[in-house]
Amino acid sequence: MRAFLGVLACSLTVLSVHGLYSASDDVVELNPSNFNREVIQSDSLWLVEFYAPWCGHCKNLAPEWKKAATALKGIVKVGAVDADQHNSLGGQFGVRGFPSIKIFGANKHKPEDYQGGRSSQAIVDAALNALRSLVKDRLGGKTGGTDYGKQSGGGAGNKKDVVELTDDNFDRTVLDSDDVWMVEFFAPWCGHCKNLEPEWTAAATEVKEQTKGKVKLGAVDATVHQGLASRYGIRGFPTIKVFRKGEEPEDYQGGRTRSDIVARAVDLYSDNIPPPELQEILNEDVLKKTCEDYQLCIISVLPHILDTGASGRNSYLEVMRMMADKYKKKTWGWLWTEAGAQMDLESSLGIGGFGYPAMAAINARKMKFALLKGSFSETGIHEFLRELSVGRGSTATVGGGALPKINTVEPWDGKDGVLPMEDDIDLSDVDLDDLEKDEL
Repeated sequence: MRAFLGVLACSLTVLSVHGLYSASDDVVELNPSNFNREVIQSDSLWLVEFYAPWCGHCKNLAPEWKKAATALKGIVKVGAVDADQHNSLGGQFGVRGFPSIKIFGANKHKPEDYQGGRSSQAIVDAALNALRSLVKDRLGGKTGGTDYGKQSGGGAGNKKDVVELTDDNFDRTVLDSDDVWMVEFFAPWCGHCKNLEPEWTAAATEVKEQTKGKVKLGAVDATVHQGLASRYGIRGFPTIKVFRKGEEPEDYQGGRTRSDIVARAVDLYSDNIPPPELQEILNEDVLKKTCEDYQLCIISVLPHILDTGASGRNSYLEVMRMMADKYKKKTWGWLWTEAGAQMDLESSLGIGGFGYPAMAAINARKMKFALLKGSFSETGIHEFLRELSVGRGSTATVGGGALPKINTVEPWDGKDGVLPMEDDIDLSDVDLDDLEKDEL
């Protein structure tokens, strides 16, 4: 998310990359290693800010957040996550902008978005209202699922979500699968394996939900299936390996808590998702839906087909597809149109009928855009988006302050352009001999 959030949700000034909170504050610094223990397994109400150190709005919020944390000390927990550094944790809870504040109440796995003001008084008022609702629910016997993720009682999650892997089914189930697998090799007598089991089970259930089944967790009893253990050089227990189709397995080096495992699985899922679709702007609905549904829409205006032919156009589209794949973890939409097809759009972006191919990055929520100044190439576009991500890009307001009118056009058929046919001239009544006598 940080690419355009630094431009539009926050100040464009290059800011400090250090965290906004310290141990002397009453704000609890949260990260993937302690989030499960501090927040998910807690019976307390939590207000958690997801921030980026370079974000201007986050810097403005920090003193108010600290003041609120001090006022709520001993009543409501107040925490903060550097989601720039721990983006997997932000992604786990659907964070798409900075700062994002979430209220972790009865059901810690489904926090509520805080929509109130950014003053300490507004934050405290919201916290007390949420606390009042939590107490009322408890009085009425509602637990809201707070026991999910607890260590006691054998852990949470469904054991069926951990796939039992054997010498017989491993290749078919894991190696031939298009899904990503995290596989634990364990020994039943291993104490560390016993400690990991409830975390692995709880993580398997959550990973199944968060990755739509595209990342799976499995387990191999290495004392029984020694062929597998030998094949993958297992020398200690538990050993966790990541398997992706067509690639060598890699060792999992992360923590052993549910939140650690889930965070890594979400990262793997993000790596494995297909790139977003590159769409031609055919009508108003295409532009509106893409720009309003995504944090950022990247629009290219390509030269007329008569100027490039099909091969030239396809080379430009291929560059866009490569960049869409490179930035597929971002919630961005990717669009293109032919020069002259959408003149109102060009005018609103200051492209003005020249300099093709051109590219603009638009944030429809703020009605701001930035233009590519460098080359229309993988390197040039990457540099353009990278500059925006660190707040060094320049932006302007979309002409008219709203998305422009879009013409309905026919989709490109993938072929070279054809010059329009001129009307034939009837020469049957012309005496060519007389024409030869005329002097110029």
